[in-house]
Amino acid sequence: MTGVEIVTFGCRLNSYESEAIRARAEEAGLKDAIIVNTCAVTGEAVRQSRQAIRKARRENPQAQIIVTGCAAQTEPETYAAMPEVDRVLGNQEKLQTPSYGADFLQTAPRVVVNDIMSVKETAAQFVDSFEDQTRAVLQVQNGCDHRCTFCIIPFGRGNSRSVGAGAVIEEAQRLVAAGYNEIVLSGVDLTAYGADLPGHPSLGTLVGRILKHVPELKRLRLSSIDSIEADDALLRLIAEDDRLMPHFHLSAQAGDNLILKRMKRRHSREDTIGFCETVRRLRPDAAFGADLIAGFPTESDAMFENTLALVDDARLSYLHVFPFSPRKGTPAARMPQLPRPVVKERARRLREKGDAALRARLSSLVGSEQILLMEKPGRGRTPCFAVVDCDAQAEPGTLVRARIEGSNGRILTGSVAVAATQPHPGQQDSLAAA
Repeated sequence: MTGVEIVTFGCRLNSYESEAIRARAEEAGLKDAIIVNTCAVTGEAVRQSRQAIRKARRENPQAQIIVTGCAAQTEPETYAAMPEVDRVLGNQEKLQTPSYGADFLQTAPRVVVNDIMSVKETAAQFVDSFEDQTRAVLQVQNGCDHRCTFCIIPFGRGNSRSVGAGAVIEEAQRLVAAGYNEIVLSGVDLTAYGADLPGHPSLGTLVGRILKHVPELKRLRLSSIDSIEADDALLRLIAEDDRLMPHFHLSAQAGDNLILKRMKRRHSREDTIGFCETVRRLRPDAAFGADLIAGFPTESDAMFENTLALVDDARLSYLHVFPFSPRKGTPAARMPQLPRPVVKERARRLREKGDAALRARLSSLVGSEQILLMEKPGRGRTPCFAVVDCDAQAEPGTLVRARIEGSNGRILTGSVAVAATQPHPGQQDSLAAA
């Protein structure tokens, strides 16, 4: 190999930062390197990253392997102990061009991981393009001030800090000018946006400014949010501006109040249900997803049933189910653990419940017309993030209107009605109006 290969694990924010890493590495002139951007959410994520590192070394014996990301930040010794690894960088260091320069790589210590809690600001990364040309991701917040008992992420990301609105708008304008029809706002605790900035602007304030000052933007989407932090300005925009996509992924984690308390979450199951009901009144086409943990320590059968029931009570249709994974150094790791077969079985039941909810949601869309953002020729996503296979051969990033004709329970099918916008610049318009 001669260039730089990025291997990414974990969240959308990590994917965004991988693009920033690529840009910084190219600026530094890095060659013949594999950069592994790790995730620390679960022990399985760490295991997978170690497996990928060993595979990378077998297949590229001459390449330099640099490991970074949340797992590198929280447990650098794990990767330093691997003979396949040449360099370990922390989450702050990975976004700095000098970290990939020849002088640094030849003279710096093998492990460069500084105190992430000392980082007080997050700057815009100004990523101009993405390997996946479908949609652009824009980081507006990083870190988290909360200390949920199961979560290691604050120790990998540091405390909450926000990108100034001016820089966010500037980057959004650049991305739209580059041809992106959809932008996804991303952060570790997105709804905490602005608490550290002068005047304490809210996420709703930021979203309003983006929609106002970037009028050419066709679609604005939010990544995972904490419903208890959603402000009135955000709710107003959900109701009034259809450029804000009606798909909301909630950091719910559980549907039992005692388990939520033991998780040190700040919401109740009633809060989750109430938020979904409120948004649904404002935006009847809204769809909701959620992160849910199965088998949290001390979770009884009845407590698990409350989480299972939350799927129906809140009308969730897109679930990310995590079997509980104890992370060293967190309070939950010291709580009485459930047997692993119980944890896995509960995760299976939650996923099964989620599959049924998704089937019902998709069935309700049959017969409607939807504007799709094409992800590849013949496949796109609706505003509520449902996958649609259709006869459009439009390139990624193109918006088309389609009639939804059927569903197999996982994917919708449809036919193109008419092109909604022009394709991504540089791409040929291969649409044919139905």
